[in-house]
Amino acid sequence: MNPTGEASALDRDISGRTDAYFNRTRAIVGHFGDKRVTYAVFLRRPVIAAPRLMQDWLATVAQARGAAFSVELMHQEGSWVGAGEPLAYISGSFAQLADLETIFLQKIGPACVAAHHAYQMSLALPQVAFLAMEARHCAGAEMQEMMAYAAAVGSAAAQREGARGFIGNANDATAHWFGNHAGFGTMPHALIGYAGSTLRAAEMFHATYPEEALTALVDYFGREITDALEVCHHFPALAAAGRLSMRLDTHGGRFVEGLDPAESYAVLERRAPGAIRRYRSDSELRALVGTGVSAAAIWRLREALDAAGFPAVRIVASSGFGVEKCRVMADAKAPIDVVGTGSFLPDAWTETYATADIIDYDGKPMVKLGREFLLRPR
Repeated sequence: MNPTGEASALDRDISGRTDAYFNRTRAIVGHFGDKRVTYAVFLRRPVIAAPRLMQDWLATVAQARGAAFSVELMHQEGSWVGAGEPLAYISGSFAQLADLETIFLQKIGPACVAAHHAYQMSLALPQVAFLAMEARHCAGAEMQEMMAYAAAVGSAAAQREGARGFIGNANDATAHWFGNHAGFGTMPHALIGYAGSTLRAAEMFHATYPEEALTALVDYFGREITDALEVCHHFPALAAAGRLSMRLDTHGGRFVEGLDPAESYAVLERRAPGAIRRYRSDSELRALVGTGVSAAAIWRLREALDAAGFPAVRIVASSGFGVEKCRVMADAKAPIDVVGTGSFLPDAWTETYATADIIDYDGKPMVKLGREFLLRPR
C-alpha cells in the first residue's frame, strides 16, 4: 500500500486504539502471506440490529486503504436479532481487516442494545411520544452520536408496529437521526432558579420564543400542582390551544406536592386499581406509588389540571424512564403525553459487548471450538 496522508493518519489512529495483538497479527500476516477471511459478528443477548455506524466506518477505512470489504447483513437495520445469531458477515483481506476488529465491535454492540431498549420502551407506551435526552449521560461526542442513532433505529422499528416512538431529541447535533433540524426543549431547572419562580421562567421563555409551544418545568420549588395551575391561569390561550405542557421531573428524594404513600395509593385506587392489586417488585412499586415521578404523581397532576378546566394541557414526564418504568406506567394507564428519557442507554455495559470470530480462511470453514453455530449453512 502506498498510503495518502489521510490514510496514514487513519492508520495511526487505528493502530493506537486497537488491541496490540491485532496490530501484531496484521504484521505477521503481511510477512507470511495474506488470506481472504470472513468474520461473523454477534452479541450474546437479543438486540435490534443497528449496524450503520460500523458499516460506514468500514467503508471509510476500505476507501482510505484501497481495500474492498464485503459486509453481508444477516439482519437488516431495525430488525430483531436473537442471542448469538450473526448480525453480519464481514469479508476481505486478513491483512486489511485484522487490526479493525476492536473498533468495529465498539461501533455495533452498544448501538444494538440501546436500540432494543428504545424499541421496548416505545412499544410499552405506544400512544406516548418520546424525546431522546441522553446527551448529558454520554461519554463524549462519539457516544452521543451512537446513542441518538440507536434511539432512532429502535424507535423506527416500534413505529412500524404502530407506536409513536421517538419524535426528536434534545440537541441539534444529532437531531438529523430523527428527521429534524434542531433539538427540542424549553427550560432546565437552572432557568427557574435564575428567574426566581416557575411562572416568571415561563414568562421569560414565552417572551423570547413567542411562536413556540411552552413546556414549564414544575418541580423546582416542590409545588408541582400549585405552580402548574399558576402557569395555566397565566397562559389560558396557550392552555386551551394545547400549546402548553407541564413537565414533571421530581427527584426520588420526595413525593410530588400533595402526595404521600397513603394518598398515592388512593390516587391509583381511583384511576387504575388493577395496577396496585397485583404482585409487584420493589422497583415496580416505587414507579407506581413511590417518591419522584410515579404513576400516582402523573395521575394527580392530570386530575388537578382537568378539575381546574385545563384538559388540553399536556404532561411531559421524565426521570428514570427505562423499559421497566415504561411498562409500569402502561399498566397504570398513566396519562403521559411525552416522555423525556436517556434511560435507553445500556445500564449493564457488559451486555453491549459484541464479538467477532473468523469462520472462513480462503474458502475453508474453520472456527474455534464451541462457535460452530456461527458457520454459514452449506
